Amino acid sequence: MNAEKRREIFRRFHEDNPEPKTELAYNTPFELLIAVILSAQATDVGVNKATAKLYPVANTPEAIYALGVEGLSEYIKTIGLYRGKAKNVIETCRILIEKHGSQVPDNREDLEALPGVGRKTANVVLNTAFRQLAMAVDTHIFRVANRTNIAPGKNVLEVERKLLRFVPKEYLLDAHHWLILHGRYVCKARRPQCGSCRIEDLCEYKHKTSDD
Repeated sequence: MNAEKRREIFRRFHEDNPEPKTELAYNTPFELLIAVILSAQATDVGVNKATAKLYPVANTPEAIYALGVEGLSEYIKTIGLYRGKAKNVIETCRILIEKHGSQVPDNREDLEALPGVGRKTANVVLNTAFRQLAMAVDTHIFRVANRTNIAPGKNVLEVERKLLRFVPKEYLLDAHHWLILHGRYVCKARRPQCGSCRIEDLCEYKHKTSDD
């Protein structure tokens, strides 16, 4: 895909949604961090339902740590893999309290040292909470980048690096949100809605569908 096509794709994304946001509910970097840890192999809707009950009771490292694994599990047991996630969150809270003055680090090295935080989670926090240029490639972004030919790659790291290189600079900060939303609601895994897609004429997918 050439640079002109990419620029027009992101221009349209921006035109349709000038200030895209994550669908995870949060008010602080800490709330975002915990929500992203909980969102692994789970839906944002499911995570939001759990945190809507949790955060009014506990939304700081100290408060969640005080719940302990069992106490936290009661709030998040509707989320897949909740037992492992509860252990990771409690341990993450302990590290934040002991090593970071209860603040969420704003750098990749410290974020990735937290239990349950991999490269993708760190990228979400860096981009969304701290507005740094980072590209969190989830299954939606991986699919859209390859299917459209915006930034094809064999693995998530390759796609991440290509997106950082190919997305026009003025759109890079919000590109991650546009691509996730596009993959979630339009360029769906089983049947992309090509007929009603804003960028169908620019997309290089060879097996486009009609909406009927």
